[in-house]
Amino acid sequence: MNFPKPDLRRRLSPPTHAMNQSDFEALLLDNTKHIAGDINWVEDEDHSPSVEFRVEVQSDAGYPVFIKGSYNPLAVTLSYTLVHRGSGRIYALDMGKDHHNPDCHFVGEKHKHRWNEPMRDKEAYVPDDITFPSNDPVGVWKQFCEEAHIQHDGQMPQPPAIPWEIL
Repeated sequence: MNFPKPDLRRRLSPPTHAMNQSDFEALLLDNTKHIAGDINWVEDEDHSPSVEFRVEVQSDAGYPVFIKGSYNPLAVTLSYTLVHRGSGRIYALDMGKDHHNPDCHFVGEKHKHRWNEPMRDKEAYVPDDITFPSNDPVGVWKQFCEEAHIQHDGQMPQPPAIPWEIL
């Protein structure tokens, strides 16, 4: 008799259910969130002047989250995005890009997205806790982690210079 093989990936993966507002608030305020190890910028897969990274965020609660970072030194744009595997982008900082909120209000080139139940990640606001400029990704990273209650146990080097063949 043939029995189907169990899908171990599904059983061993962390839960990825969509969250509600109290789930989000608990996740964001959780002080056990941390990133172990160094962060390495890698060339964008589209071979643009951007560099990027992706790191897992660990916590005592085992939240299914990771952070994506992207920096384009030519356009001077920078993004750090906390992604929940069940709900998508839940918290993000964008610099060097305007944002248009659903109520038609334009938010400046420095803005944050903070997940909420009715709007999810569509609304943005101007943060006052980010004081480093977008051309200092390491300084901005430290402020982003502090505000998001994430401890980074490692190093983040400055992104590499733009390769001359791109220019």
